[in-house]
Amino acid sequence: MKSIKHGILALAFCVMALGFAPATQAAEDFKGSWTIERSKAPGQVHFGLRHRSDRNNSNFEMDQPKSAFTGLDLETRGKRDVTFAMNRDAGRLDCEGYLNDGEGAGTFRFTADEKYPASMRTIGFDDIDGPRQFALALHDVSLAFAKQMKAENLANLDTDKLLAFRIFDVNPQFIREMRAAGMPAKDADKLIAFRVHGVTPAIVHELRKSHIDANEDQLIAFRVHGVTPDFVQKVGKLGFGSADPDQLVAMRVHGVTPEYIAGLKSRGVKDLTIDKLVSLKIHGIE
Repeated sequence: MKSIKHGILALAFCVMALGFAPATQAAEDFKGSWTIERSKAPGQVHFGLRHRSDRNNSNFEMDQPKSAFTGLDLETRGKRDVTFAMNRDAGRLDCEGYLNDGEGAGTFRFTADEKYPASMRTIGFDDIDGPRQFALALHDVSLAFAKQMKAENLANLDTDKLLAFRIFDVNPQFIREMRAAGMPAKDADKLIAFRVHGVTPAIVHELRKSHIDANEDQLIAFRVHGVTPDFVQKVGKLGFGSADPDQLVAMRVHGVTPEYIAGLKSRGVKDLTIDKLVSLKIHGIE
């Protein structure tokens, strides 16, 4: 399970690196190019940034609500010059360039809010250098959001995890729903892992219907290895409804499928246990 956790965090920090640059670079040096394209999501645009410096190149792309931009008219048709801004608690992104029928490109400059690091420090989040402040602005880590997350009294919560929360959409509603489903939801790393691997309250409820009482690490392993409610139900109908979470993971890891079990039974193999099924599969007994 430790390797799974390390892999999750590596992914999280890889994504968080978008927009980051060496810590020696001042926030006011953050400038580069932007693009806007149409999005399939209602009320959104696909907004991209490319930041370049002597030490670092980074890209940022994600859907943003149209309301996130000040002074941006996306409805006027034809090609025209534009200037607009994105205002965040962490700083302001000033953009200029052109639009052509709602899509376009240009250049940007980021100006950090000088009060933001001190305000975050009073909430309990420090180590906000220029590059990190740029990333916190892009992902809209507001002071209100920081206060909400701090109030949850989560273990392992720091500035980088707070940023990961915004990237992977860990929010107060998600935490409440996971707790209502019976999970502690008290560890920042595990909450990020839930989002990365798609552990939802609905999945927890479905597994509980099959009398599977998996802990948080086991739920993550379920998603990693494909232990779904459907798999649990099919295995149960074949006589293995008492399988515990670790056994279910072992079955998936070694390819013990409902079809494999049914095939063995149809050939008259008796006294099957989960350990025996796993052993037979490991040794290539089909």
